[in-house]
This record gives sequence, C-alpha cells and structure tokens, in this order.
Amino acid sequence: MPETIEIQLKKGVLALCVLALLSRADSYAYEIASRLTKDIDMGEGTIYPLMRRMQSDGLVETYLVESQSGPPRKYYRLTNAGRRSFEQQKAEWAAFSNAVNDIVGAAA
Repeated sequence: MPETIEIQLKKGVLALCVLALLSRADSYAYEIASRLTKDIDMGEGTIYPLMRRMQSDGLVETYLVESQSGPPRKYYRLTNAGRRSFEQQKAEWAAFSNAVNDIVGAAA
C-alpha cells in the first residue's frame, strides 16, 4: 500500500518538478528525465509523454541544438504561460505541503 501512495505523490508533483527545472535553465528531455530519476526515482518513460502534453498545453516550447555526439537535441524552455503556471503551482505546493506538515507534525 505505501508504494502506491508514493507513486501517486511522485506523479502528482512531476509537472511541478519539470517546470521548476526549466525555470532554472533550458534543457533536453533526457537531461530532465535523468535528474528526476536520480532525485525522486521517477521512471524515464513518464517524462516524455508529460513533455509532449506540456508542449501541446503551451507551457513549453522547443528548439534544436546541434550535438557533437549525434543528432541535434530538442531543448525545452518555458513559455510565459509556463512561467505563470510554475509560479501558481509553486504557491499551491507551498500551501499544501505546509498544511500536510502541520497535520503530520501534530500526529502522535
């Protein structure tokens, strides 16, 4: 049972984490996936559909950068709508996590 909760929590914050990473710097999907796999143990396969959805929702846009080790890489960057969404989600996350911490901290 705890494993199911953990997976749902990770999926719930995945878009916020991607927006946060892209708010710091443009990046390509494999780099984002590697960071999320390392930091929150999120599978690579979940990132690519999310990136496509975020692009179709207008939160990110792409551009190609030549690579010395193969084909050009598709980089993602936040759009203005993506920046606004990140700020809104970050505020909602702060309020939510504070409320959860209050409840968990008060538990015996």
